[in-house]
Amino acid sequence: MLIALSFAVGGLLHHLGILRIDHLPPLHAHFRVPTFRLLPAAVFGLAAAWMLPGALARLRFGRAIALGYGTALAWTVLLAVSGDGLAAPFTHKEEYLAVLPAVGDDPSGWLAGFTEHLPGYPTHVRGHPPLPVLVVWALQALGLPGPLWAALLVVLVGCSAAVAITLTVRRLGGEDAARRALPYLALTPASVWIATSMDAFFAGVGAWGVALLVLGRKRWSRLLSGAGAGVLLGSLPYLSYGLVPYLLIPVVVAVMVRPSRLTVAAILAGAGSVTAAFAAGGFFWPDGVLATHAQWAADPGAARPYLYFLFANIAVLALVTGPAATAGLVGPIPARVRTVVAATLVAVAALDVSGVTRGEVERIWVPFAVWVSVAGGFAGGRAGGHAGDRRWLAAQVVTGLLLQGLVASPW
Repeated sequence: MLIALSFAVGGLLHHLGILRIDHLPPLHAHFRVPTFRLLPAAVFGLAAAWMLPGALARLRFGRAIALGYGTALAWTVLLAVSGDGLAAPFTHKEEYLAVLPAVGDDPSGWLAGFTEHLPGYPTHVRGHPPLPVLVVWALQALGLPGPLWAALLVVLVGCSAAVAITLTVRRLGGEDAARRALPYLALTPASVWIATSMDAFFAGVGAWGVALLVLGRKRWSRLLSGAGAGVLLGSLPYLSYGLVPYLLIPVVVAVMVRPSRLTVAAILAGAGSVTAAFAAGGFFWPDGVLATHAQWAADPGAARPYLYFLFANIAVLALVTGPAATAGLVGPIPARVRTVVAATLVAVAALDVSGVTRGEVERIWVPFAVWVSVAGGFAGGRAGGHAGDRRWLAAQVVTGLLLQGLVASPW
């Protein structure tokens, strides 16, 4: 009902000229007619929905994770190539690669002048901190230039969020819960935007940052994992300003697993090293926030109606996570796993209420959507069995196919 109402009201607002930059509100997209090119993704997705529950239940856990990751990659890539192609979004003039000529061979000099020169940069660069540009610059410096390599990095890292979250769920709720969540992470409708928006890279970085909090059994491995978690989680605010509420997820996980004081110190040291590195390079995060907010306030997106998107953004989250995730929210989720999903929803609500995410959230929600997708594993209840999973997974796949086939998105 919320989704239908959001599209109905959005269509009316577009007709009245109130929503001029969104042609298929609440999505920032155009309507398109699906073609036969979607057929391979449809065949693969429905076959995976049928076979995955049984296969993941039988395999050893390590092999199950490998199968889940492989499925996520295949599903994501097949969706992308059915449309404009895997690399197409990164060829847009408003994307991060467009600013690489300005970076040149002097990334430190570019970083120091980032805030000052922000008004002259492409839209996505103006709306984010400098780290995404430095990531694609590093790819170029390694001899992997161009949109295709950037797209491959994003998809590989974005799909790996399924692995990281599965490992976290196993620590918090047990192996059975992890096995139940894995197919829903692999076949999430969010895969439509995992290929290919930079937010998928953010999702992978954040998911592994959380996973490293719960990995490591011996003292030194826990310290190394903690330091790694600190670096990854400390990088999130430098990847996207909108990921600050995301940090509620690792805080909640840390409270539940209770790392030692030394591990906490390693986490804080890792996060602090990121902040120190950017400060040494001449970029101060509060200055970046203020500069980006000024650019956002002058953008047409800031004029979108707040009240409409307050509710419509949640409808988009329901689309991105799929019907199984919504149904699973009231399912028998283990208590600690439920707490993490609830923390994710609180983070989403905080970002939504802030008003800075008025539309275009189909990509912005991706780092959060992968955590909400965990709930899909519990949509059929404990007695649902493989047959119940197959039905719910098929619903997830059909949702993804409809989004890919009917929605022409700029990312």
